[in-house]
Amino acid sequence: MKKRLLAILFSPVLLFAQEVPKLTDEVAIKLSEKPLHCITQEYPNKTAHIINNANEVPLSPKVLHPSFYGCFDWHSSVHGHWMLVRLLKTKPGLTIAKEIEKTLDQSFSKENLQAEADYFTKYQLTTTFERTYGWAWLLKLDEELTTWNHPKAKIWHQNLKPLTDKILAAWKAYLPKQTYPNRTGVHPNSAFAMAFALDWARSAGDKEFENQLIEKAKYFYLKDEKTPAYLEPDGSDFFSPSLEIADLMRRVLPQKEFVIWLNNFYEKRSLENIETIPVVSDLSDYQTVHLVGLSFSKAWCMKGIAKSLPDRHPLKKEFQKTATLFLNNGLPLLFQGNYGGDHWLASFAVYALED
Repeated sequence: MKKRLLAILFSPVLLFAQEVPKLTDEVAIKLSEKPLHCITQEYPNKTAHIINNANEVPLSPKVLHPSFYGCFDWHSSVHGHWMLVRLLKTKPGLTIAKEIEKTLDQSFSKENLQAEADYFTKYQLTTTFERTYGWAWLLKLDEELTTWNHPKAKIWHQNLKPLTDKILAAWKAYLPKQTYPNRTGVHPNSAFAMAFALDWARSAGDKEFENQLIEKAKYFYLKDEKTPAYLEPDGSDFFSPSLEIADLMRRVLPQKEFVIWLNNFYEKRSLENIETIPVVSDLSDYQTVHLVGLSFSKAWCMKGIAKSLPDRHPLKKEFQKTATLFLNNGLPLLFQGNYGGDHWLASFAVYALED
């Protein structure tokens, strides 16, 4: 019965035909079940901790990361928490609001988050831990709390501050030394992380970091043209490298300059290719299922780019339409796999459904 209900709820024919998908309360509740389940699920777990000596061998994920030990890996836990904060912030009337709040209270305790911050100095070789994908989601989480005028949010934000400060200091130290961007379609992608970091810097009023990011983005991507997006995707991509760059540059350049840049960035064959829905041959494969996330990240990039374009630009309506197709494709698949997708895809879906 439950599978039948999900099939009806997320059927692209019944729910999304000819319509832009909406983050209704009903959809939000179904999506929230994913992080609510995995945030306290310690295993299976893919730790990124470098074991420095024999004493560290017995350390469990929860010992290393008392706040973000669940959801298979640290960064997925972080953006799962972001998703719950976002839903609680924008939909406070959800029937599961109290359950979400209880979960966040536990994760965002002062002691747990201080331990997360201490991780970066307590252990050796942590300077590259979650650089820069996990860093980006941590700043997105902090941004969500910063911009929420709620008593709980203020407490959680203050408790998160030691960890945010560690991530920010590490990023400010790293960015001047980053000679080349990472153009991959998975975690290390530089453009994705810089876009989220730029959002955070502007919401936090950190002009130093904002200017640092803008200058680096121009250094990396301003001269890009005829991007070979016709070669996308790789077999486990959850980002479109080219769309992530465009989504960053629309934040960096004034509209007129961005239009000129975008027109030189894409050729016809590349545009046709990135608008193609990815084939996901095995939803149970932990790497292949990344391609479901690709539909969501393409959707949010196209929506953002379209919003930044003037009304007369041909890609404005084209990207809006294509983003809807990607969302319609990805949402049903989100509920048909296993823990390989369950531990992270819902937060991608929520971000893609946002305006």
